[in-house]
Amino acid sequence: MDNRALTVRQQHELPDAISSLCPIPDPDYADVFTLITDDAALRSPEQWARAALEDVAGPQGQVIWRLILGLRLKWRSSSDHVAGWRIADHSDRWIRLEARSWMLTGHLVMHVADRHVSLATFIRYDRPVAARLWSRLSATHRRVAPALLRDAHRVQHPGRR
Repeated sequence: MDNRALTVRQQHELPDAISSLCPIPDPDYADVFTLITDDAALRSPEQWARAALEDVAGPQGQVIWRLILGLRLKWRSSSDHVAGWRIADHSDRWIRLEARSWMLTGHLVMHVADRHVSLATFIRYDRPVAARLWSRLSATHRRVAPALLRDAHRVQHPGRR
């Protein structure tokens, strides 16, 4: 299967099954992208999150998260963290990661259901500067998120074309 043929779409209405997983009552920013693939449920939400954030985003993601957004992330991989993000909660169908900086709080949710893998981003602005910064970065985020999911699929299925 050609990795570019995998369908990823941005959902403009957040499904209740995903939005209910965010502890921020009224996030300042929220989005969700969904990859449609027959083998979505063959991997756990944590495996999907590790593939996307550690293997695919890798050092470039760390630069954005740590240096630009100022997120306080752990430096070493562990069973309690994914790419430095703290595992705040999880089940067999989803995982919620959390990180904070001096200006914002972020949550990432990876949700797996049947033929769908969804990555949701929730942000609360804790300082006014966060709104100005994220309004600039969010366009890049929305452009990169589909490739992140497609490439996470590729990483977990090497040799598949």
